[in-house]
Amino acid sequence: MMPPTKIKAFVFDAYGTLFDFASAAARCPDIPQDKRAALTGLWRDKQLQYTWLRSLQNRHTDFWQVTGDALDFTLATLGLDSPTLREQLMQLYLRLEAFAEVPDVLRALRGRGYKTAILSNGTPAMLSAAVAGAGLADLFDGVFSVESVGVFKTHPDVYRHALAELGLSAHEISFQSSNGWDAYAASDFGMRVVWCNRYGQRPEHLPGNPDFEVRSLREIPDLA
Repeated sequence: MMPPTKIKAFVFDAYGTLFDFASAAARCPDIPQDKRAALTGLWRDKQLQYTWLRSLQNRHTDFWQVTGDALDFTLATLGLDSPTLREQLMQLYLRLEAFAEVPDVLRALRGRGYKTAILSNGTPAMLSAAVAGAGLADLFDGVFSVESVGVFKTHPDVYRHALAELGLSAHEISFQSSNGWDAYAASDFGMRVVWCNRYGQRPEHLPGNPDFEVRSLREIPDLA
């Protein structure tokens, strides 16, 4: 069990953890049904790859640009090139649906006196749009973007940024992410970590070891 006297804040990754990145393609009527899963998967894969590669190259740009570049690659690969479709998907990405359990989980944690925050690759504008669109604006004490650091996850400076903003040490934070690579990196950094393994991923062979593995954020309050 996670010691409740030590954990003071629950910090969440955004995309895939709080917000369903598949909901953009799912709500776009101009994508053929048989290509929606492929588009979602490739778009997400390239988006993450570009963050890692840009970090290695020391060629940072913001997550909105990365998301657009990844979408351009994906649309070209799937033979769906269309400026109109691109614009539709980018706008839908700003209004991703929150997973169904998210509001109740956040309210439960805050009701127990914990701080709640987001730590994400997303730009401040992207995160503000997602949080507002999902009606979650009053459920976070902070929304922290890597743009304040100038490098993407999994650079340690990103996790260090959350500590500075919250005024807490790593062991006082429970970090929740659906991304195995993110969960392992935060664990290696020293945070307590809950890996919300929504997608049934295999364990990573990376430094770090998440403290808990769950399939839904509904299980988070039971660990608090």
